[in-house]
Amino acid sequence: MAEVKSFDTPGRTLLAVLVLCLVCSVIVAGSAVGLKSRQQEQKLLDKQRNILQVAGLMTPQMKDDEVKAIFDTRITARLVDLKTGEFINKDPAQFNQALALKDPNLSISLPTDRDPAGIKRRSNIAEIYLVRDEQQRTQELVLPVYGNGLWSVMYAFVALDTDGRTVKGITYYDQGETPGLGGEIENPNWQQQWVGKKLLDENGKPALKIVKGGARPGDEYGVDGLSGATLTSNGVQHSFDFWMGELGFGPFLKRLREGALNNG
Repeated sequence: MAEVKSFDTPGRTLLAVLVLCLVCSVIVAGSAVGLKSRQQEQKLLDKQRNILQVAGLMTPQMKDDEVKAIFDTRITARLVDLKTGEFINKDPAQFNQALALKDPNLSISLPTDRDPAGIKRRSNIAEIYLVRDEQQRTQELVLPVYGNGLWSVMYAFVALDTDGRTVKGITYYDQGETPGLGGEIENPNWQQQWVGKKLLDENGKPALKIVKGGARPGDEYGVDGLSGATLTSNGVQHSFDFWMGELGFGPFLKRLREGALNNG
């Protein structure tokens, strides 16, 4: 009987593995490229949902096309020079904060003693959002705020009245704090406490206080601290101390009180 030769040599096995890996790589790469635009679209949609939510324009039943339509109709994005507080007449769609933070020409390094939020760098420009009523008059504005908590960077949108001081809504939409403790910054009941509070005093200085043990009734500057989450509460406090101050939105809010919305 003739001997049957085996073709299962180590070399052929290795070749088969390499070909399989190559095919899988091509499939994965193709899928990533194909899904990139969809991922970017979904990321933008989530951002629009959060802005509509804090502006009081979001409902649970709202579909994606409705979100886009209402956002386009009622929300106007503007760029602000944080140093001067002035509006910049550039297309907000061309602004990328993540890239700006990596460019020393588009951002500044923050000294430790002036960086209570612990963010280290701040872009020179910020994107803010004007909320229009049905007659296209500005009825409030939405500012992005972020800073370090216990475990994570905590990202929020805060809606302000046109006086630049009074909170109309807040939403923390991205954070990694301890569930049931610091994670309660996403609890609607805690966020509701912010409505009507003043972020700034009569002189335009940051005045909001996260109060351990609970704010006194009638305290227009006080918000209850999170029970069992002192470091997260401190992170919220420090975020607002920074972003409502001179290196944050302080110059813009000053111009707002002087009538900037009427001029732009």
